[in-house]
Amino acid sequence: MEVRVKATADWCAWEDAVLSGETKGAFNPYADRPSAARLALVRICSHHFSHGAWLDEGVLLREAGRPAGIPGVLIHGRLDMGGPLDTAGELHRAWPDSRLIVVEDAGHLGGVTTGGQVRQALDRFAGR
Repeated sequence: MEVRVKATADWCAWEDAVLSGETKGAFNPYADRPSAARLALVRICSHHFSHGAWLDEGVLLREAGRPAGIPGVLIHGRLDMGGPLDTAGELHRAWPDSRLIVVEDAGHLGGVTTGGQVRQALDRFAGR
């Protein structure tokens, strides 16, 4: 049990450190969760990571051309250290009918600007 508690605390501290640039260190979105929620998050994430999300390495980018003809919008925060912007750019270049929107003041968590971009994209698709 002690190992689980320490591993959970360490994982959440790492997640919070990755997010600290976009939150200006104002809060700890993972470490401040109730202990059961922290443990559940860490168990789910570590399980998926340990299995490579059940995907072959590089398959998403290799197969990104498959939805050619299907429009999509990729909305990505420039401050996202957990999912670098380069990766979103690679996906955008490989998916012919995608549009990449970079939200300058957002990271992994998004924010007001990101939410607005998501709503605009949904409205455009709804109007098709």
